[in-house]
Formats: sequence, C-alpha cells, structure tokens
Amino acid sequence: MITEGAEPFFLPGGRTGVLLIHGFTGVPAELLLMGRYLQAKGFSVLGVRLAGHGTTVKDMSHMTGEDWLDSARDGYALLRGCCDRIIIAGHSMGGILALLLAAEKETAGVISMSAPIYIAEERGISMLPPREACLNRFVPKARRRLRDVPPAVNQTYRCMPLMGVYEMLDLIERAKKLLPSIKVPALILHSLNDRTADAESALYIRENLGSSEKSLVWLKISGHLIPVGEERDIVFRESAGFIERVTASGNFHQR
Repeated sequence: MITEGAEPFFLPGGRTGVLLIHGFTGVPAELLLMGRYLQAKGFSVLGVRLAGHGTTVKDMSHMTGEDWLDSARDGYALLRGCCDRIIIAGHSMGGILALLLAAEKETAGVISMSAPIYIAEERGISMLPPREACLNRFVPKARRRLRDVPPAVNQTYRCMPLMGVYEMLDLIERAKKLLPSIKVPALILHSLNDRTADAESALYIRENLGSSEKSLVWLKISGHLIPVGEERDIVFRESAGFIERVTASGNFHQR
C-alpha cells in the first residue's frame, strides 16, 4: 500500500514531456514543486515512484537496481504516449537512473541533480559490511525536517536497507561505463555543500559524458536535496531554461 502523498504524479501541459525520477528512499513528492514550476512553463510532467518506495522499507529491501530502472522505463513509456519529445531528469540515485535511461532511450536531453558517482565519506560508505552480510539489515537514516514542502517529503523512510545500498552502487558502476555513450545535451546541478553525493561526482559526470553540449551549475548553500532546498528556485530556473533551449533548437538526439 502506497503511503498517502507518496503517489506518482502527472501534470499535463504541452507536447514536451519531463520525466522526474526521485532518489534512494525518497518519494515523487520531493520533485512535485519542480514539476509544478515546469508545468507552469508549458511542459507536461510525470513524477514516477520507484519500486519499493513510498510503501515500507522492508518492501524496498527486496528491490533491485533493475526494478528501479524498470520503474523509470515505465514512466518514460507513459510520457512518450502523450508527448513528442522527452527530457529525463533525476535527483540523487534518480539522476543515475536518468543517465542510464538517456543511454538507451530517445530523449531531447538529460538533467542530473546531485547524482552520486562518489558517496561522501561522512556517510560511512567505507564501513559498509560485505554484501552477503547485508541481507535483512537496516541502518538509521538521519534527515532534517524541511519547511514549505509537500508533507510526504518529511515522511520518507527513516532507515535504509543495506542490500539496497549495494544495488545503488551497482547502478552507479553501470552509469560510469555508459557515460561516454550519452550524446544528448546535459545539465548537471550539484551543491558544493552536498554531504551525501560528493561534489567531485558532478565533475566526473561532466568530464565523462559523451555529449558536446553539457553544462554544470554549482549551488553554494544547499545540501543534498536541491529540488526542495534553499536554492530550489535556481534549480527550477536553470532546468526550465535548459529544456527551453534544447527543445527550441529542434535538434533532438537519440542516445
């Protein structure tokens, strides 16, 4: 059963569609404010719910990286049915999924927000037990309460499955291998103050993407959750401007 407020959302607009993909242990509501902003700019927006998210953490513990990628693929297919062109955008692990999807689907561009190529050391990633010791193990997940956000944003999982961490790390490795094959225009947004996805992640993505059209926008005071953070207006404005530019050019790319 899906937690109230954790449902996927669809905001109808024009023939350009934006697929929004949330992050690890998150919910679609984390991207709802961004979705409403983009809808007001004339775009159709679909915020997907990744498998095992917005239900129970035990449910999530049974999911794989392929399950999460399939959720993103399903969202892409739904949006493709009503739009002429698609922009794929994701936050955190959703940014990794957005890059993976951009490597296999026809898209006009990709937006990566706080995507973690490198996990910040303070997250204790170096202390992660061996994979075989992680089955049915969960660890607390600290997170501060945010103001002026949809209620579901402050009701996400307060612990995370260690097997899920390994699944996420596997997705990151897949994305690293596929970055050179991604040729579509790309926008990378990352905070210098990110204590979850090390800021070096953004530099790695920029340097290894195969696209000739790629830009990196640094935020300075936000934490990891930039779509609901203090500089969300910058995230929204830069994303809308990027979408307008790549769609106005009419030069759409496939993979």
